Amino acid sequence: MPVSPTRDLPAGLAALAELALDLRWTWSHEADALWEQVDAEAWSRTRNPWVILQDISAERLRALAADRSFVAELERLADTRQAYLDTPGWFSSAHGAASLSGVAYFSMEFGLGEGLPLYAGGLGILAGDFLKTASDLGIPVIGVGLLYQEGYFRQIIDAAGVQHEAYPFNDPGSLPIEPAQGPDGAWFRVALDLPGRTVSLRVWQALVGRIKLYLLDANDPLNSPADRGITGRLFSGSQAGGRSRRSPPRSRSAT
Repeated sequence: MPVSPTRDLPAGLAALAELALDLRWTWSHEADALWEQVDAEAWSRTRNPWVILQDISAERLRALAADRSFVAELERLADTRQAYLDTPGWFSSAHGAASLSGVAYFSMEFGLGEGLPLYAGGLGILAGDFLKTASDLGIPVIGVGLLYQEGYFRQIIDAAGVQHEAYPFNDPGSLPIEPAQGPDGAWFRVALDLPGRTVSLRVWQALVGRIKLYLLDANDPLNSPADRGITGRLFSGSQAGGRSRRSPPRSRSAT
């Protein structure tokens, strides 16, 4: 699906959207200085280029477009990213036209970075590192996970030393993801047949370097209020919203 930012960018700055939507920035930090130049405060607080790109003022964008050194650096980074995508990775060099054409990697959580808070701990970090490594090695992997409305919690300690959990809402518009497009150009959905009803799962797409990660989202207006909560929260420590305490899931892969 082509990159389609939610706002118009001045001439010469279109590559900002491509860089912001490629989660390669979670492990390749060559563009950090560029995003800091765009908005130093927002970068220090979020470390999320997509948030910066959505929130920056039109006046600031025009100023950046008029800054020749900034545009030149942006073009260099865009060329570097394209060279990374175009260069064959280890897998194709070592195995050539091997029979393995694709591997679907399923996980309940993918820990790619704070900009995509859909993980709670070590298993999620492991799954995220798997996708990052697969991208660098050029292994034909496709990730499949869930888009939670509430991912990992933020810890708050009160004056008595008691821990409280806050679950920030994941606004899809502030996450570096896009709706996946079906063959008819509409938002791609997966129909899940359950007893007495069909649940619609919207599909979002995240780019992880050479790898695509598809995230299933039950928060679709086509679903009942109860079914929209299927992907409501990654983990819950108590009986809340119909969800009980669960053991951490295990990642699994399938060819």
